[in-house]
Amino acid sequence: MSPQDHRDASLPSGLRAELLLREMTLEEKCAQLTAGWPWFLVRPDGSEAEGAEEVIKTAPGHVAGLTADDPARLARMTGEIQRQYVTRTRLGIPALIHQEALNGFCAGGHMVFPTGTGLASAWSPDLVEAMTDVIRAQMRRIGFRQALAPVMDVALDPRWGRVHETYGEDPYLSAALSVAYTRGLQGEDLSEGVIATAKHFLGYGLASGGINLSAYEGGARRTRDLFAYPFEAAIQLAGLKSVMNSYATVDGVPVGVSREILTDLLRRTLGFDGFVASDYTTLEHVVKRQGAAATPEAAGAMAIHAGLDVELPTPYGYGKGFAEAVRRGEVDERDVDTCVLRVLQAKFELGLFENPYPAEHIDLDATAREGEEVSRELARRGVVLAKNDGLLPLAGGGRTVAVIGPHADAPSLQFPTYTYPAWREMIVRMSQGALGNQVGADPGLASWNDELFPPVDPETFVRERHGARSLAEAVQDFAGTVLVEPGTGVTRPLDAEAVERAVGIAGRSDVVVLALGGASLWFTGDRTEGEGSDSADISLPAEQVALAEAVAATGKPFVVVLFQGRAYSLPEVVRDAAAIVIAPYGGPFGPGAVAEVLFGTVNPSGKLPYSIPRHTGQIPVYHHQPAGTGYRNPLPPGVNRLYLDLEATPLYPFGHGLSYTDFTLTDLSGDAEITTEGTAAIGATVTNTGSVEGTATLQLYVRIPATGVAQPAQQLAGFARVELEAGASRRVTFRLAAAQLGHTNVAREFAVEPGTVPYFLGFDSDDRRLEGAFTVAGKPRLLAGPERSFLSETQIDQV
Repeated sequence: MSPQDHRDASLPSGLRAELLLREMTLEEKCAQLTAGWPWFLVRPDGSEAEGAEEVIKTAPGHVAGLTADDPARLARMTGEIQRQYVTRTRLGIPALIHQEALNGFCAGGHMVFPTGTGLASAWSPDLVEAMTDVIRAQMRRIGFRQALAPVMDVALDPRWGRVHETYGEDPYLSAALSVAYTRGLQGEDLSEGVIATAKHFLGYGLASGGINLSAYEGGARRTRDLFAYPFEAAIQLAGLKSVMNSYATVDGVPVGVSREILTDLLRRTLGFDGFVASDYTTLEHVVKRQGAAATPEAAGAMAIHAGLDVELPTPYGYGKGFAEAVRRGEVDERDVDTCVLRVLQAKFELGLFENPYPAEHIDLDATAREGEEVSRELARRGVVLAKNDGLLPLAGGGRTVAVIGPHADAPSLQFPTYTYPAWREMIVRMSQGALGNQVGADPGLASWNDELFPPVDPETFVRERHGARSLAEAVQDFAGTVLVEPGTGVTRPLDAEAVERAVGIAGRSDVVVLALGGASLWFTGDRTEGEGSDSADISLPAEQVALAEAVAATGKPFVVVLFQGRAYSLPEVVRDAAAIVIAPYGGPFGPGAVAEVLFGTVNPSGKLPYSIPRHTGQIPVYHHQPAGTGYRNPLPPGVNRLYLDLEATPLYPFGHGLSYTDFTLTDLSGDAEITTEGTAAIGATVTNTGSVEGTATLQLYVRIPATGVAQPAQQLAGFARVELEAGASRRVTFRLAAAQLGHTNVAREFAVEPGTVPYFLGFDSDDRRLEGAFTVAGKPRLLAGPERSFLSETQIDQV
């Protein structure tokens, strides 16, 4: 072996990639920039597929769409694919196999965790990192080295059906969780990690009209300072190695072919050095939906120059004619080489060349249980107590509890899109011809699916495979007698007597739990959320409102539990309930966590990751609106509210969440002045003044000084979960670097400017318990990416 051979594992990965590139033909290079379906290479039993030898001659560098119910079977298929790549291709380059992992490895036999807004409502980056540490081990065991997650979109419009995949409306909270996710998944050394792929770069969480795939309309400052914040934080603090482009246009240009976004912003400004993987069929969208290119070849030429490194899930723009376009000079081979080097370097960094195969033995029972305690704790921490007039916690014992509503006895609704059970049901329906519009579908998929995914009722599947229980079953652990009746579907009525039956059991109960909310499904079914499932009106569905009004008319005390992945505007009957609990789609332990909160064995600590408007007409209503905009406007003279017909403020603000105990915040301290190079310390004492232990989430908000630019009236700049016994106190200190106050100034430079920084500490985004200010002195300081500070440091001390 030559000392300059790419197989020498002692050499740096970048050098190994360069050495290998020199050995590659143009066709081999182009193949590394594409992906292929697994059924052309392997059968469901793990044996070689018919015709695989011919397919492997032009082996794509990536494999898409591989999953199964059984981890051992999936590992056999993965191993066979890699055997073909390593032993049958000229250079033996292993495939990079990817799968979704938003809230758990999207493969059967693995733990499911709460959905994105559920992780966010826990305000627990440490647990998110622990979750992805589990996912990393699971994916590597099966031979998968790239996860198409997390979703770093900042979601400002609740009409968009994909809000639940995100970490909510705030860029700081999104950044904290994105960094935690990336660190846990990629690990300290990528040779022991899995590549995280941040979605969807950029501005996808503010789709025009709230309609999926639609254009993002925002200026350069907002794009960089707000929507790029989580991505840049993950790049700079966690070494993010992959990014997925948005389907949207930015300033009229589809992101997949935008050099301004994928190279100038992402690489040169934000400092990204990994590879960009296209969202599925991106270049087909560019041609057929957006009309920005006339042919696949034209789209491919624009995309490679823009910096789109890999086309998923199969070649379209980077297809059969791509190499010939390079030879004709229509595509610069230097652009191809640049993209190939990024892919090869990632494979070397992952250790794929030395260790391409899955584990030889998999303990199915142990694998299925991995992450159970993390998932359960995330579900508990994600439950938000929005209102409580003293009804909660409920007394247990011999009381009769009626659990009524579409979420009363439907554990499958806890598994939204991008969890494996929902993905599996979508695949089964697609094979039955119910989803002719599924993005990325292939005719060869049907026979493959018929063997791998035999039809199973979704409720049966989540109960048998994930041990899921319904809310009614979880309530039975605490109540004497539980009466159950759905009363209605999520948006559709049931039979004519359904509401009457619900009213009947309400009348026979001591207390009613109204289990209402949304449903996230893929493209079809009784749903309110999910990919391609957007809403013009975010009101709670009318059928549920009618049910709630009928139950309320019985006069029985009732608590409303809202299972949801995004904000809904709530009718009067819900707003007037004695107690309101808001719960995310929590996976197998979601209903149990809600029951524990209802009966007080868990003191709620969840905080809303989004604002809840009073009415659809308020959208957007996020807390960090620019000063002088939306409900951050001052009232005109003689006017007592901004709307004639409604308060402009949210019903419940971002960060809101009650407890069964009370907290005080005292003894504010803070630096009076720092320089543009300095750090401000801001501290306060949190005390549990109640009779039970609880957790307070202290939040720091600031207003960044700027000249000539309207900044947000307030921005989240730090938070800390503080666990306190009854009567106990803790001192919390935030250290806020001036470099965290950077913004795009009037000259379009990214800088920290001198000025006054007002701040407040409280327990939600409208809770100004303690207020102060400090001065940033000195000259403006220009900031490059590595010089930025993204997350404040937090210290919690005994008092």
